[in-house]
Amino acid sequence: MSTMFRIGLLGLACAVATPASAQLVTEKNLSAEMAIAMAQAAYEACKAAGYHVSVHVIDRAGLVKAALRGDGASPHTFENSQRKAYTARTFRMPSGEFAERNMKPGEPPGAATNLTGIIAIRGALPIKVGDDTIGAIGVSGAPGGDKDEACSKAGIDKVADQLK
Repeated sequence: MSTMFRIGLLGLACAVATPASAQLVTEKNLSAEMAIAMAQAAYEACKAAGYHVSVHVIDRAGLVKAALRGDGASPHTFENSQRKAYTARTFRMPSGEFAERNMKPGEPPGAATNLTGIIAIRGALPIKVGDDTIGAIGVSGAPGGDKDEACSKAGIDKVADQLK
């Protein structure tokens, strides 16, 4: 093979290997200030109802952006609120909906319930901008997942006007 032919083949291979439409991705992300405001609002909503809770806000990558364990909250609530939030972010749905889909009475749990960091318990909500899930907020410690979820909603409601 001639040198020019080899160079031509190498050039063609490089051109095919590089996507013609490669571009940067633009996405919305939670700021630290927004995460803190959400966590504080969720905590205050539960505290006003007399609940001792922990709260986690995680970002689109599933990483903790803000976390707090309220006065009097049991130690396990800190881990549970994080796992609930991670579940809501991972599956882009409320953690309670994930639990309903995967923990049906009389049936074995869904395989996704065995993934690291996942928990099938109500109390967390995804944080969305339109249809894009940019994070999640989870609460643990109220007497029932419905009450945890209500506090999570209060956190999202606090910044709802900024989630556009």
